[in-house]
Amino acid sequence: MAGAKEIRTKIASVKSTQKITRAMEMVAAAKMRKAQDRMGQSRPYADKMRQIVGHVASANPEYTHDFMKTREVKKIGYIIVSSDRGLCGGLNTNLFRRLVRDIKALRESGNEIKYCLVGNKALGFFRRVGGEVLAQVTHLGDQPHVEDLVGTIKVMLDAFSNGEVDEIRLAYNTFVNTMTQEPTISKLVPLAAGEDEDELKHHWDYIYEPGSREVLDALLVRYIESIAYQAVVENAACEQSARMVAMKAATDNAGNMIDELQLIYNKARQAAITQEISEIVGGAAAVSG
Repeated sequence: MAGAKEIRTKIASVKSTQKITRAMEMVAAAKMRKAQDRMGQSRPYADKMRQIVGHVASANPEYTHDFMKTREVKKIGYIIVSSDRGLCGGLNTNLFRRLVRDIKALRESGNEIKYCLVGNKALGFFRRVGGEVLAQVTHLGDQPHVEDLVGTIKVMLDAFSNGEVDEIRLAYNTFVNTMTQEPTISKLVPLAAGEDEDELKHHWDYIYEPGSREVLDALLVRYIESIAYQAVVENAACEQSARMVAMKAATDNAGNMIDELQLIYNKARQAAITQEISEIVGGAAAVSG
């Protein structure tokens, strides 16, 4: 059994760690609420963009943008959204595990894979496992802006326009609730046509300047950027939720460890006192004898 001094040192160390994890839990909780607010505020914009794109596309059925044309898929581009920092449980690991399964199946089918990475964790992961990275962006912070993503997304869209990839998929974590974050992989480009068909039957048209095709071309790019931004914001909310849960678990585990160490310390102290009493009694008996 370790000495009482060693156990006291261990208890002090665990208490210090517990203070840090409790503080990180409180910070993550505050950031999570702000991230959820940003996530909720960005959704109406994405929804309205989708409606406008649908209206304009429906009003011009004779024109089909490249981003709405389906091709034979041989080369696939992934935009992968991860966090910049760790200490958020299995958030990134679960996403990467899902990606590895999908990518393995695609490569076995003869598909070529290219990547666009958002976040330090994705960059570090694909540096280890390898792969062709077309673009990357990191350190978006707790309040990401769409301007920080535009250049990176454009690289992947240009690759699609140039025929370097035939399909673009978006991989990120979906915020379900505070305790649950779900890895999600969805097709970003080509955009699915015919969505909300019933809603568009009695739609109104717009006055265009300079023309409907030019407006649709610009709107499609903005719409794709808004979807990617929504994924980044949602992933940020997932990150703070996962970090809060992970730090709470760490704080609770530290408390359990302190209780166990305190029990061991009391036993060691009791054993030392008993031994001292025995030595004193033995010494007194020897003297009196």
